[in-house]
Amino acid sequence: MRIAVTGSIATDHLMVFPGRFTEQLIEGQLERVSLSFLADRLEVHRGGVAANIAFGLGLLGCDPLLVGAAGTDFAEYDAWLRAAGVDTCAVRVSDTLHTARFVCTTDADQNQIATFYAGAMAEAAGIDLAESASHAGPLALVLVGADDPAAMLRHTATAHRLGIPVAADPSQQLARLDREQARALVEGATWLFTNAYEAALLLERTGWSQEDLLERAGTWITTLGADGVTLARSGTPRLHIPAVPTARTADPTGAGDAFRAGFLAGLAWQWPPEQAARLGCALATTVLESVGTQEYKLLAADLIARIGQTYGDDAARAAEPRLAGVS
Repeated sequence: MRIAVTGSIATDHLMVFPGRFTEQLIEGQLERVSLSFLADRLEVHRGGVAANIAFGLGLLGCDPLLVGAAGTDFAEYDAWLRAAGVDTCAVRVSDTLHTARFVCTTDADQNQIATFYAGAMAEAAGIDLAESASHAGPLALVLVGADDPAAMLRHTATAHRLGIPVAADPSQQLARLDREQARALVEGATWLFTNAYEAALLLERTGWSQEDLLERAGTWITTLGADGVTLARSGTPRLHIPAVPTARTADPTGAGDAFRAGFLAGLAWQWPPEQAARLGCALATTVLESVGTQEYKLLAADLIARIGQTYGDDAARAAEPRLAGVS
């Protein structure tokens, strides 16, 4: 099962503020906010939601097709992704613009304040998914992640026209979408990804109730951080998957992308959604324990142990045959 992952490709500038953002906010003064946080640490890493998800899928041996726009500085990043097993033949490289930048500061409570500069991502709407699919071979699923909004709408429409199932993952771009755009991105999706905040924002943007949305999409997966994930589908009980615990969180950036990579890998292997979500949670915790979205290593024994310790021996045994080749 070949998966195309569309969305942003970026460089992450990650900083750590040792205090709490909330302690700097003064009641009655929020109409005009001018704050500066002195960071203790700066890390510069490769990122972007599509690249992060594709990286995880590549490490799991799923041969993902990355579809997005990058800048004139992409050569080194390109080599890194290819080495991880990502097919980058569908990446559009700008002649003039730099790769997108994500600048994020995390406080002592793991709250984050971030800014995203689009750069070459502004050219993503020029990518023809149908052409990419014709060159890369048959696609079984297209994840439409946060990207230039025009590109997200184009990829969604193309996938539906070609009869390829869509996993809708609008995430950070929900704030930029109007009602019709938000509805177009999620209606008819086989899978829908949000975190808890994005779930509420999606309902506000679409103007639909939860049941309205579930009747228009397939399975809605909501990540809840340390509380795990829920899987909801119209007419069936909501399913809750606990998170894989950790005592050494280093940086939350990229954990949601890692969950998606693990979940999509499970789908590619034709696992039931519950089993796929367990792998997603194990991968998310692995990323939580490292700084940077693509700086982690995957070991079969570690993933199997995490699954067994959290979900039981039967779950570990079910995952072992596929994970045995991960190194």
